[in-house]
Amino acid sequence: MEVFLQQLINGLTLGSIYGLIAIGYTMVFGIIGMVNFAHGDVFMVGGFIALILFMVFTAWLGLAVVPALVLVLILGMALTGLWNWTIERVAYRPLRGSFRLAPLISAIGVSIFLANFVQVIQGPRNKPLPPMIQGNFVLMGEGSTTVVLAYKQIVIMVITAVLLGLFWYLVQKTALGRAQRACEQDRKMAALLGIDVDRTISLTFVIGAALASVAGVMYLMYYGVVSFSDGFVPGVKAFTAAVLGGIGSLPGAVLGGLLIGLIETMWSAYFTIDYKDVAAFSILAITLIFLPTGILGRPEVEKV
Repeated sequence: MEVFLQQLINGLTLGSIYGLIAIGYTMVFGIIGMVNFAHGDVFMVGGFIALILFMVFTAWLGLAVVPALVLVLILGMALTGLWNWTIERVAYRPLRGSFRLAPLISAIGVSIFLANFVQVIQGPRNKPLPPMIQGNFVLMGEGSTTVVLAYKQIVIMVITAVLLGLFWYLVQKTALGRAQRACEQDRKMAALLGIDVDRTISLTFVIGAALASVAGVMYLMYYGVVSFSDGFVPGVKAFTAAVLGGIGSLPGAVLGGLLIGLIETMWSAYFTIDYKDVAAFSILAITLIFLPTGILGRPEVEKV
């Protein structure tokens, strides 16, 4: 029982990170129907930005951990959002009216560019960081069967929950959210009704990148290390989470992220860790056989 509870906590923490990344995939796909395969590398860039900012604020400026972390979150979201805004303007917008594979090829090219760019300027080695937050609560048990809830896990889950609540409010209750939902239903009709479609799409990329930046900070906080290659595997798993939950559905992206995180941690606890990724992708395949649109996905309605 103690092992199950500990892995449940670990799975929810990891799933929170996947869920934040998955929202970026599902937002872009919902509005323009494109899978942004560079999104995982945007998450990686957000992690490196967080690393640099945290070292500047703590080692150079001497700030305490908590105010430094708050500044890292805010500035990291702004800088990563600016990165993704530039990517959308340069690599995606000119190809929006082209054949469907063109933006996909461009996204793969951007992914390769970002990974190699970071490798050149930061080097190929893993970049470690001293623990941002230390300490934990002992919930139950003793010795090797202790159930521990680390402070950093609490911070990750609380920040994720707060951001998801704010984002839900943004989509459901604001003018930008109404514009996003209108563009998702019919971009041409939205433009005819006076919505600035290009601006809405650009802001969607910025918001998705901001959430990916927070995920990068959480990833750095949780593992204490980041590498130029860290965008691929978490990015693929977050995309898997978006598809599992129902790509185009925001609650589905979060649910899929939590499920992928729980599958990984539970499999690692009770079976060999070598096949945890196989287990996650197998669950995805089985789910799509019975639910082709994902758990919370809606069937696509062809407009005539």
